Amino acid sequence: MLGFSLLPVFPFYLRETEASSFCASRQEGKSIAEFFKGEELSYEVGFWLFKKAALGKLTFKEMDKKGRYMAILQTETLGILGYIARYRVDTYRSVMEELDDGRRLRAISFEENVKVGEKVRKRTHLFDYQRMKWVQTRRRKDGTIAKTEEAIPLGKTYDDFVTASYNFRYGVYGEIERGKKYVVPTFPKKGPSNYEVRVAAKEEEERRRRSEKLKDGKDYFIKLLLDPEITHSQEGLIEGWLSRDLYPMEGTIRDVVLYGDVTGRLVQKNKG
Repeated sequence: MLGFSLLPVFPFYLRETEASSFCASRQEGKSIAEFFKGEELSYEVGFWLFKKAALGKLTFKEMDKKGRYMAILQTETLGILGYIARYRVDTYRSVMEELDDGRRLRAISFEENVKVGEKVRKRTHLFDYQRMKWVQTRRRKDGTIAKTEEAIPLGKTYDDFVTASYNFRYGVYGEIERGKKYVVPTFPKKGPSNYEVRVAAKEEEERRRRSEKLKDGKDYFIKLLLDPEITHSQEGLIEGWLSRDLYPMEGTIRDVVLYGDVTGRLVQKNKG
């Protein structure tokens, strides 16, 4: 439909590289899971005259099983649009584990769940690194389950966009640099298996800042290129701003089919 669920995570596609030095100010001496445990980021999503067409929330919590963590990104439509869309709810759920003595996260499973009215569409990805297998299950419209299994290439790690977001913010891939382009491999879908993010150079950033008459809090201007099928847009382009602490403040999917530009804005940040 709108690709609402992508807005809170637009900047989190990283370069393919080895982990490097970490930013001490973000780590604070904690492992990556301890650093993010209890965090909640809440967003409002709008387009045209609908400034609050949907709400989104991204949460990170510890699971009962030791060493396992769960992040959930969920969006739901509101008001008139919610009625028209039969109160659609999109949920992305990633179960992760720590690697390298708590210096990065790796996805164990990733679940995509779309509920429209009483109908539910569900797809699950399991990453078995002992067998080096990627197992996908999908619920068909008739209620039956389709299952496929593919090999994970040796040395490859498939990070979904939710897991990648936390690795990025923790500093697993080093410091963000203006004027740089980053690429991260993800599990293959119909389109490319890599996503591209460009961090604007200082000159472009300042031009955008002046044209948008920005207030403080937005530090890095980002352009993200995704498969247009994911964003339901013409080019798959998402533009937006990161804070100094590298969490997304605002993001806009350009030219979404039927809706035009769709924008998500951070409205609340909590730490449990």
